[in-house]
Amino acid sequence: MPFPDVRLRRLRRTPAIRRLVEETRLAPSELILPMFVKEGLTEPRPIASMPGVVQHSRDSLRKAAVEVAQAGLGGIMLFGVPATESKDETGSAGTDPDGILNVALRDVAAEVGDATVVMSDLCLDEFTSHGHCGVLAPDGSVDNDATLAIYAEMAVAQAAAGAAVVGTSGMMDGQVGVARKALDAAGYQQVAILAYAAKYASAFYGPFREAVESSLVGDRRTYQQDPPNLREALREVALDVEEGADIVMVKPALPYLDVIAAVHATFDVPVAAYQISGEYAMVEVAAANGWLDRDRAMLETLTSIRRAGAQIILTYWALDAAAALRARY
Repeated sequence: MPFPDVRLRRLRRTPAIRRLVEETRLAPSELILPMFVKEGLTEPRPIASMPGVVQHSRDSLRKAAVEVAQAGLGGIMLFGVPATESKDETGSAGTDPDGILNVALRDVAAEVGDATVVMSDLCLDEFTSHGHCGVLAPDGSVDNDATLAIYAEMAVAQAAAGAAVVGTSGMMDGQVGVARKALDAAGYQQVAILAYAAKYASAFYGPFREAVESSLVGDRRTYQQDPPNLREALREVALDVEEGADIVMVKPALPYLDVIAAVHATFDVPVAAYQISGEYAMVEVAAANGWLDRDRAMLETLTSIRRAGAQIILTYWALDAAAALRARY
């Protein structure tokens, strides 16, 4: 029936009615908090380009992990930030059991157990002196297959340290398969793989590179995906699923909602998305200048990612969003 018999505004009249008919609803258990832990810190260090986010000390990381568990979040994604002198051409601090990431994984796993999901970034970029996600060939290019051997070792080191999920984020061809084989061979069949399956060469990573004190020279366009390509993303996801990915992820989130939707419609594995540092920083800076409402923008962006089909969202707002959702519902 047409207007005036049909009045869609009836279902928008009050907050209670709007909540009643919501088609997409966020939950704290779907949110993952990325956290950085810096070698040698004795107290948290603010990250200038990411207001409200810090590099943690080992002690503050343990306390923050407890807060995550108590807030009912889905989990933590840990990134290690080694001291400059710990970096080298092959990123050996990433496989070292006493490297900052593996030490932090042991700390967090001991602190929270299975109360939340402890995830770790499986990539070399934080640990290499040149800042690339893999080792370099003599001509300066990233050597895919030589990097895979290190990823396999890294996966086992992280599992041994207590990671329940390893996040293969380097965008090397074959990375999921080698990680899965290495984990299984070492007796870690229960450790899951979150594949950064469609990770784009984005302009929005800038603040993150400050957070991990990246040493990057050049760019990552030869291995991260080209932003115009959607069908290629589906090929990437298909290969990762075939190689044994338990969860697949699209990164960044907001500029690639169409990719998230296509992955969700095509594959029957859980789909994650990473709301990255630049997406976060834009809202924070605009809100600090009074240009928009921070909390409304926070929930609106996260809801759009959930609506597109991501049931797991990595976001620096995870704790704040969880508090806002509890107040709302």
